[in-house]
Amino acid sequence: MALLAPDKIEGIIPLGTSLDYESERARSLGCWDGPSVLTGSIDAWTSKTPTPDFEPDDQFCDFLIDKGFGKNSDKNVRDFWTKTIRANYKGDEGRRRARMAAVNVRERDGLHGRLFDVTCPVMWLHGTNDAIFSVTDAEQEIKLFVNSPSAQLVTVKDGQHFLSASHPQDADDALVDFVGRC
Repeated sequence: MALLAPDKIEGIIPLGTSLDYESERARSLGCWDGPSVLTGSIDAWTSKTPTPDFEPDDQFCDFLIDKGFGKNSDKNVRDFWTKTIRANYKGDEGRRRARMAAVNVRERDGLHGRLFDVTCPVMWLHGTNDAIFSVTDAEQEIKLFVNSPSAQLVTVKDGQHFLSASHPQDADDALVDFVGRC
């Protein structure tokens, strides 16, 4: 929307992300290797045969939880999300949704070429312990908002990839401050 209706957008808040595709540049800056990590699951979940008994295994659940909340996440958090992931991706329809989500992440396009046209303020929130995208990547990419009146990277110490879950108060405070300035 910041590109299509810039007069209506007061600001952008990227949260624990990368604006690149799953590139070698991003990997060289410490971001994950999404294609390598996801291809095995995509291949395993590709089936013309119905899979009514499909349920994500422990490895998949642990992968999502470890990457999003951190390997040392609380047992209650881990148990809740394992149950939720299994319920969400259960059966043939769940398998197809899990596969499509993985394909979309593996094959996503980048936004670098579009950032020149962003003309609103940007506040990028990023956790220092994000297991998917590095702070180094965020430090480089925030500089691509060359026509933004202000482009600021705010790092949250020990914040995970799911920053609003690992550090909700820090994320909330930064958001309220940013919205108050826009």
